Amino acid sequence: MRRALVRSDVLVAAPARLVWDYVTDWPRQGEWIPMTRVEALDAADRVGGLIRAWTGVGPVGFWDTMTITAWEEQPDGSARCEVLHTGRVVRGDGEFAVVADGPDSCRFVWWERLDLPFGRLGALGWRLTGWSMRSGVDAALRRLAQRAEALHAAV
Repeated sequence: MRRALVRSDVLVAAPARLVWDYVTDWPRQGEWIPMTRVEALDAADRVGGLIRAWTGVGPVGFWDTMTITAWEEQPDGSARCEVLHTGRVVRGDGEFAVVADGPDSCRFVWWERLDLPFGRLGALGWRLTGWSMRSGVDAALRRLAQRAEALHAAV
């Protein structure tokens, strides 16, 4: 099985705890991840929790089901969540983390290691189109930073 890595990070001028609370408010992820709606299926704030994300427009799209495999929070607001993608379309693992960098700033890091279907054909397709997913993740993280900073300014 071939795998593809997507990794991005962004500096956020807001406290790590505020950013963590924002990114783990699962339904609000649709505010910064385009064409995505996220739902918690059960206790989605601990290992074993289940979440799912609908990616698409209207009825055209797919469910990305995930199991939380790691959940850690630190006193300074730093935190991380690892997931295992278990859906039919998206498979692999990923993590997002908030790393505190002082009382009013942090870095948000997101990576996904995705299983590519279709062997060599899938690997070729990734080489031709993977840049678009990377660009989309970068744009989503910029939106995340803008929204978290606006929340912080409103407090």
